[in-house]
Amino acid sequence: MAINDWPESERPRERLAAHGAAALADAELLAILLRTGVRGSSAVDLARELIARFGSIGALLSADARELAGARGLGSAKLAQLQAVLELARRALKHDLSRGNALSSPRAVRDYLQLVLSSRDREIFLVLLLDAQHRVIAAEELFAGTLTQTSVYPREVVKVALRHNAAAVIFAHNHPSGVAEPSSADELLTRTLKAALALVDIQVLDHFVVAGTATASFAERGLL
Repeated sequence: MAINDWPESERPRERLAAHGAAALADAELLAILLRTGVRGSSAVDLARELIARFGSIGALLSADARELAGARGLGSAKLAQLQAVLELARRALKHDLSRGNALSSPRAVRDYLQLVLSSRDREIFLVLLLDAQHRVIAAEELFAGTLTQTSVYPREVVKVALRHNAAAVIFAHNHPSGVAEPSSADELLTRTLKAALALVDIQVLDHFVVAGTATASFAERGLL
């Protein structure tokens, strides 16, 4: 049944107008973006199918064009809309971090890192570079590796931090395995990077491990 044939109180757009976006399920929000379904399936049906196929709304929005190419009902226009929404979300969160203290906005930091890293299929090592007020100056993906490991070079991290005149940094990397648990290698790397940056008076505020919707903070665990 087409959405236009649904009772008005059950239609996603009308529900959003009446109750706000937070009241809608992932599939309903996605259906509003998709606008139309495909033969035999409403936009909500298509949205549910896409979320089920990719495993989560985050994985769907983070998928690249190649991964999305075979998905039923996703033409170039719908694909462009999804990619635009994800990029807008990234930019909005990054803008918020550039205006406020990253340490006083841990949820915003986590949300940004999850958007950037949670659905990547190989390990990515990212650095948030901050000024003396702990506002984000830049975010750089410095190293990319395999499914299970990434080679990180302290000298390159120090060079990037100095180039941006950073006063502090936050590290993050993802675990494609889905387990947001720091390894002993992660702890050793963090200590090595912290020592290298201390030589040029740059503080390491935290190191996050991202896996899906879960994040682990070194600072919160007393590992810094």
